[in-house]
Amino acid sequence: MSRAYSNNQLEVQNRKDHYVFFSFLKAVLGIMLCVTITFATSNFLFMVKVDAEMMETEEEKGEDVKFASDGDANTQEDENRKEYRMPGMTIIGSAEGARDLPGSGQYLGTDAIRQQSYADINRVLRQVPGVYLREEDGFGLFPNISVRGTDPGRSGRTTLMEDGVLTAPAPYSDPAAYYSPTIARMSGIEVLKGSSQILYGPHITGGVVNYLSTPIPESRRGYVRTMYGRQNEIRTHAYFGDTFDLAGWGRFGYLVEGYHRHTEGFKEIDATPDFRGGDTGFTVAEPMVKLMWEPNTAAFQRIEGRFGYTTLDADETYLGLTEEDFKRNPFRRYQASRFDNIDTEHYRTYLRHYIELTDDLDLRSTLYYNKFDRNWYKLQDVNGINLSRALAEGGTALDVLRGEAAGTFRVRANNRTYYLWGAESAADYRFTTGAIDHTLTIGGRYHQDQVNRFQWQDTFTQAANGTITDRAAGIPGTQDNRKAKTDAFAFYLQDRLDFGQLAITLGFRHEYLQQRFEDRRVGSESTGFGDMHLVSGGGGFTYDFDDQWRMFGGVHRGVSPPAPQASIQQRQKEETSIGTELGMRYTHAKTAFSGEVAGFFTHFNDLLVRESIGAGGVDENAGRARIYGAELSMQWDAGIANDWGFRNPYTITYTFTESEIRSDTPSLDAESIFAGGRKGSRIPYIPKHVLAAGTGLGFDRFSINTMGIYVHKTFTTASNTREQINIDGVPDARYGMVDSHFLLDVSADYRLTKNAKIFGGIQNAFDREYIASRHPHGPRPGAPFFAYTGLEVTF
Repeated sequence: MSRAYSNNQLEVQNRKDHYVFFSFLKAVLGIMLCVTITFATSNFLFMVKVDAEMMETEEEKGEDVKFASDGDANTQEDENRKEYRMPGMTIIGSAEGARDLPGSGQYLGTDAIRQQSYADINRVLRQVPGVYLREEDGFGLFPNISVRGTDPGRSGRTTLMEDGVLTAPAPYSDPAAYYSPTIARMSGIEVLKGSSQILYGPHITGGVVNYLSTPIPESRRGYVRTMYGRQNEIRTHAYFGDTFDLAGWGRFGYLVEGYHRHTEGFKEIDATPDFRGGDTGFTVAEPMVKLMWEPNTAAFQRIEGRFGYTTLDADETYLGLTEEDFKRNPFRRYQASRFDNIDTEHYRTYLRHYIELTDDLDLRSTLYYNKFDRNWYKLQDVNGINLSRALAEGGTALDVLRGEAAGTFRVRANNRTYYLWGAESAADYRFTTGAIDHTLTIGGRYHQDQVNRFQWQDTFTQAANGTITDRAAGIPGTQDNRKAKTDAFAFYLQDRLDFGQLAITLGFRHEYLQQRFEDRRVGSESTGFGDMHLVSGGGGFTYDFDDQWRMFGGVHRGVSPPAPQASIQQRQKEETSIGTELGMRYTHAKTAFSGEVAGFFTHFNDLLVRESIGAGGVDENAGRARIYGAELSMQWDAGIANDWGFRNPYTITYTFTESEIRSDTPSLDAESIFAGGRKGSRIPYIPKHVLAAGTGLGFDRFSINTMGIYVHKTFTTASNTREQINIDGVPDARYGMVDSHFLLDVSADYRLTKNAKIFGGIQNAFDREYIASRHPHGPRPGAPFFAYTGLEVTF
């Protein structure tokens, strides 16, 4: 339910009342947080005092006192905690943890990322059933993630987190994420579907993706991985960390990490008399520091803080090619895109506290702050004509793009600043009523995020030979000058009831949003306020037939809010969904086999989609839709099962999907990929079949592994046309289909010593050329054949 207010005097008092109410909510949360901190601090000081007095007493008696944190007394525990993560950072925790979920969920560990040296999140998530991806740049810099049928554009309808903290630049105010955590520096990734989503949000109609950064090691550890590959690509990932005792003050841990990647890119820009052509690569650098303290108190506590920074400089573009030019050379770029570049900076921090108040009560609290700045300076139009139309229609505009005719083109500076911050606290309480064991989770979160757009356009004049003869600089703020802001208060409650063989999980989530939108462009000044109540919830179950077979299923109501401008100015509604699933899991340890199969059905109301070509712009409701299908995943190691003395693993994941728009979408903006949809049309970029299968051989010193990925062809717009003609009958290169394709990746490594190995491999081994996307502007290729070699050392 939502309300919107225009900017007029009659509503001033309403807004004041609104702010008073929301300020009250913030004050209540602030008091709760202060109470939590005060309680934890007083508990710590009291326990330190008690422990110090005990130590003095024992020393006077001449006894050697050992604390639980002493390494000699706790060697086995330390071994078991090498992969310890602070509660709240994970949503599944491990592959074994996924077995206990009342719904579908997958955990991919380090091997799934490093085995094939993946740095493209698309390649990694292809291994997760029920996840759909629209490629864009070939490197995975700007992923478009859909979980069970949500709009894939910029992952705007998927909750993205890193270590359990929201990481999209402004998940409420501008959810289209032009940022994705770098998968190559991660130690794992989790994908949650089904009814368990209600602990997270705000976008839980499809699923949740949680990136897991490198944890602080339990003992001194160093790691360096460096590689060199085609297109002069260099990657280096290194970290060093340790955890040690602080005499009687507990344990302290730290991690210092760095990641760097540079490539010249696999595309090449056309040359002109004043431009010799150029590379299309990028450079990304990511330092990170984590600190941890476990005070020596009677109640176990852990305080952890992180500061991470990411900078990206990429010569990326929205511009694709014509069909004919793509067939000749899919890795060509027209010279008019020579100025295209995106420059970003991302700061991400959190401070988290965890305490075991009793054997049955845990409390975790998190403060977090992220800031994201970016300016994507990119080609906007040519001779005043939309780029997709120029590609499909041809003529003079296309000649200007190629540098073969005189004309003008505009380059827009999409300059934006985002920030988010928040405080979250959740408690887990375990108790028993009769024969039923309960795990009750209660939590709340205050979150605020904001986006500021301050954009302009420069106009370039070009001679007939492609030479730039003039540049008219635009005035900053004249193309766009808007601000959107959201304050959100969330409350959630979940109870897991364990009856023995049967476990039932019931949950509820409520979010209250206050939204604000300002248009500060000259002649368009306006301000709007609105609020929104979002309610979601559901239940799931697991039933154990025996130690090997487990049934699971559930139903939940999902919700995803529109951004402030859409909600306030255009009165767009929140997206809601009813999702159901039923599945079976099987595990047989002796044969090293595990598998899962699930059927799912999701019905969407007021499906939210983005109006613009690049999946930006304003949210729009596209009506009703449904998606259903089956997901399969299996793992088996023939070497372990048959006691061969070496490993021979096999993995397979498969998703079969039927998607259908259930209402016409003629009123949508023609720029939206959902424009022109009719009842019965397939949802764009949701393929019918997706398959990932891998196998390998692993010996003491040598291993070789393969991974094959198949993606079925799909329509790129809801009009489901194969022609490059939009709903108004105008030529448009975004319309049509993307190709079915099969990609094979092969890797091998040889262990030189216990702590060092060399590795190498090839990706897209058959050098398959295919159209991976037609958005933002025309056919775009997937990455070509890529070969690499490197060295990995641990110490």
